Amino acid sequence: MSSLTTPSTRNDLALRARAEKVIPGGMYGHMAVNALVPPAYPQFWSRVDGAYGWDVDDNRYIDFMCAFGPMVLGYHNRVVQAAARKQAELGDTMTGPSALMVEFAELLVATIPHAEWAIFAKNGTDATSTAVRVARAATGKTKFLKATPAYHGANDWFTPIPTGVVESERANIVYFDYNDPASLEQAVSAHAGDIAAILVTPFQHDSFIPQESVTPAFARRARELATQEGAALVLDEVRSGLRIDVRGAWEQLGVRPDLTAYSKALANGHPISALVGVDGLRDAASHIYVTGSFWYSAVPMAAGIATLTHAVEIDAPGVIGSAGRRFKDGLEAQGVAAGLPLRLTGPVQLPHLSFADDPELKKAFAFTDAAIRHGVLLHPWHNMFVSTAHTDDVVDDALARTERAFAELSVE
Repeated sequence: MSSLTTPSTRNDLALRARAEKVIPGGMYGHMAVNALVPPAYPQFWSRVDGAYGWDVDDNRYIDFMCAFGPMVLGYHNRVVQAAARKQAELGDTMTGPSALMVEFAELLVATIPHAEWAIFAKNGTDATSTAVRVARAATGKTKFLKATPAYHGANDWFTPIPTGVVESERANIVYFDYNDPASLEQAVSAHAGDIAAILVTPFQHDSFIPQESVTPAFARRARELATQEGAALVLDEVRSGLRIDVRGAWEQLGVRPDLTAYSKALANGHPISALVGVDGLRDAASHIYVTGSFWYSAVPMAAGIATLTHAVEIDAPGVIGSAGRRFKDGLEAQGVAAGLPLRLTGPVQLPHLSFADDPELKKAFAFTDAAIRHGVLLHPWHNMFVSTAHTDDVVDDALARTERAFAELSVE
């Protein structure tokens, strides 16, 4: 899209009108853009490559959403695509799984220190839901603790918009405040003896609020309380997996969970998720019933093996961290220079954008809209994602474009 500030939206708007007739609401879930600034934020896409995406009107963007996380190595990564194509020629969804299922489980166990087994599924909700079921099966207890707010998926237990959900589905959820050991202690004390699991994200990454990195004290206390209660400590790495540390996001803190849920980046865009766990939960995991006709497909397994292997080889978290730091420092400096100071909070690999004195997100909407019109895809309230395809040249190009976006807002 170069420096164009009036991108074409004709095809996108036409598709939105058609979608309204055949798709409830025109679009649903986190892919719906109707709440974003129209019409610049594209709803429909035509192609992707590396760190770039093109919408159906052929406007090109430097994409800092990475399909909401799956693209950790960049779109069309040659190593992953070669592995996927090779397996696709042999078979994908078959009457039984391929040998790659065993190989991928072995690789996860070899890579993640606390993992001693793996169960595969299709998406993040599958993995977090299975974690709760394993914990309940192992402990015979009913309650599980989660922070508020804390997104762990879209099923009846976790969905942040509980329209159509009966209250009884959420009756056994106990809430605590993230990064607040005292709040967690109170929740445990109030339900001692009936806690199956404590669910936590590696950092607080909920929409609309600045991202809060976990404190080592909170992580350690969560581990201690779970052990004390005989409950499973579940780490939800659906968003963060392979970006912070391929061994596990809390490995650097010396805190290991009992169960970890992965999806998104696990196969660089191919649909798969995994729940890994410690040996003490193996028997429970073998007795629950979870399944899906596409959970055992071989192509995502091949892509997952290639993704994890390549991520380890190139130190993907380190590469992405360097790019994320470059983007953070540059963008924050631009904001100060423009008189519109902003912050990128959370891990630099998964940054969240927010402006000072912006409770209604007017500045965030205005800036991300301007950035999009200058060819950089950002998000006004959801955390963003950096990939290994965001090289220094790509980041510098993005910063040149966001500088023009800031200038546009300063003039206004």
